[in-house]
Amino acid sequence: MGYAYDEQQTGALLEQIISRHTTAKQAQWVADRLAAWQQQHALQQFNLAFAAAPRFLGREPVAVEEAEAAALPLSLEGYTLDRLFRIWWLLQIPAEDKERYVDIIENLFHSAEMNELVALYGALPMLAWPEAWKLRTAEGIRSNIGSVLEAIMERNPYPAAYLDEAAWNQLVLKAFFTEKQVHLISGLDQRANPELARILLDYSHERRAAGRAVHPMLWRLVGPYISEASFEDIERLWFSEYNAEREAAALACYASGYEPARQLLDKKPEIRAEIEAGQLTWETVAHRIND
Repeated sequence: MGYAYDEQQTGALLEQIISRHTTAKQAQWVADRLAAWQQQHALQQFNLAFAAAPRFLGREPVAVEEAEAAALPLSLEGYTLDRLFRIWWLLQIPAEDKERYVDIIENLFHSAEMNELVALYGALPMLAWPEAWKLRTAEGIRSNIGSVLEAIMERNPYPAAYLDEAAWNQLVLKAFFTEKQVHLISGLDQRANPELARILLDYSHERRAAGRAVHPMLWRLVGPYISEASFEDIERLWFSEYNAEREAAALACYASGYEPARQLLDKKPEIRAEIEAGQLTWETVAHRIND
């Protein structure tokens, strides 16, 4: 398995977006780097171009049209021109030889400064041989650099698609622990699991015992697995003075098959109606927290 998507179509689309944002001088720099790489395949030149992108292209934000965004395997929300160039540049590496391909990418990781790491981790869904990057991703989750964690966690479909359960659970816990935008984690509902619910419930108890707030989005992952052990927490949220916590309790009850939770939600039929009409969602809770 090389690429998990049509890399030629995606590469052409990225090149189109880059072309729309470059001046004639910047476009010439890109064309010169590409010509040199295609003619000589000198790895040193490839790495220099990857590192030099901010200096020659700048860090202006890029705008992506709706049709372009729908055709890409990852979100370019918040991308700058240098970061966009870097993921397109990675597509220029021949991927037929897995060992050589992985070596080239790993060497980039080893020598990368912070912004380069952000580009590389953000590009995980674009890399060939996707199974080869599980350990690299797990190592990234252990990083203490906020922007690197955001590149892995937020709007990145790779972790949900390829991490095993233990690594995935570690990512979600770390997202809460480091106060990342949890609602931007791709595959959050699809990868919910009983062990993660247990871990997060324990984490919430530790926070409460220390007199610290518990992120309302945590209950999104506990909701499908509410049991006698966690129902007391849901009831407390239900009567919270904070809207986000009450809404989180209602959404958690709605996702639950635990009968007492269903009965609790039945006490507020108007809230159930809002949920069923799509007027109250976890996005609602996220916006209330972040506004």
